[in-house]
Amino acid sequence: MNQPRAAAPLTRASRLDSLTGLRWWAAFGVFAHHMTNLAPLPVFEVVGFGKYGVTLFFVLSGFVLTWSARPGVTAPTFYWRRFARIYPAHFVALLFAIPVFYSYSPDPAQSWVKPVSVGILLLSVPLIQGWWRDPVLLYSGNPAAWTLTCEFFFYALFPALHRVFARLRVRGALVAMTLTFAAALVYRVHVWFQPHSWAAEAPLPVVRLSEFVIGIAIARSMLSGWRVRIAPVWAFLGSAALVSWLVTTADRPAGNTFAAFVRVTKDEWIIFACAAMIATIAWRDLAGKRSLLRWRPLVLLGEWSYAFYLVHATFIYITRDTFGKETVSWSNLQWYAALLIVSLAGAAALHYAVERPLERRLRTWWDTRRPPAQDRQAVGSLH
Repeated sequence: MNQPRAAAPLTRASRLDSLTGLRWWAAFGVFAHHMTNLAPLPVFEVVGFGKYGVTLFFVLSGFVLTWSARPGVTAPTFYWRRFARIYPAHFVALLFAIPVFYSYSPDPAQSWVKPVSVGILLLSVPLIQGWWRDPVLLYSGNPAAWTLTCEFFFYALFPALHRVFARLRVRGALVAMTLTFAAALVYRVHVWFQPHSWAAEAPLPVVRLSEFVIGIAIARSMLSGWRVRIAPVWAFLGSAALVSWLVTTADRPAGNTFAAFVRVTKDEWIIFACAAMIATIAWRDLAGKRSLLRWRPLVLLGEWSYAFYLVHATFIYITRDTFGKETVSWSNLQWYAALLIVSLAGAAALHYAVERPLERRLRTWWDTRRPPAQDRQAVGSLH
């Protein structure tokens, strides 16, 4: 990303469709990563980086919420809308996942199946399971839903964060982004030197907050007039170069201090890469330039991406339970294709039967019962 260059503040576009298309690739990356538990490919290390699709989701979440914030939207209304957007699909996906991941008499050969524990399962109903690092608790219910604990924590803080960032202009927002990135690096280095410290066991919603805040800072700086004059292709190539370097140097002896530092702090450099992609892609949409990510099928997949994220692991483990785990082979690509089709079908059903209609109904119910006098704590009122 280039040096700060202020101009007249931007008017928010109604949609940044390329970011919706990008969201699909984030979901697909997580899918590819989880598919290694069923049908690993010879490029296992590369596919494993698909887990950073979650990082892209978190940064994108901060960006999109800031970009779409409007004056007069109260904090309670914001919270209800996020609940309406996230919770119905989560709850239905949870009911679908429980019989796959839990049993009263689990088979030891099925390591992903846990004994039924009502107390542990109940953690996933209000989405608080992500506050524990113990895998049995963290992955309770639908294992993919631990990220929703982080998202709900981010949502809880967003009205306050938005009021702070709304006072900033280009340089202030970019300085805040830089300081947040630096704090994340300091945390990672501390854990590197003190692997048994309290910080190493800090809850994931707190640890991952930097990703969300960086997304907020990017949106705030662009709304204040920051022009990102770098083509998205350079952000993609830079990200590919980073992943290639990390993969090819993973087994080298730890003799090079700089290389060791980059490997240890790779999560933060990937956050930076995600931020660069989001900023350059959003600017391309604002500039009215062509973008393959705005291709309608990709945008549609992006709209399904949340539902896809919720159900794909469940389908993967149903398949593994039925057919067993495959050995490493390129022929496993056929499993990728089959599970992709099945998971997309499940995602479309969840999106159209649950996610979209229930969000609409819940939002309508709230809007009709809301008193005329608005809450003073408006999310988007400070500009």
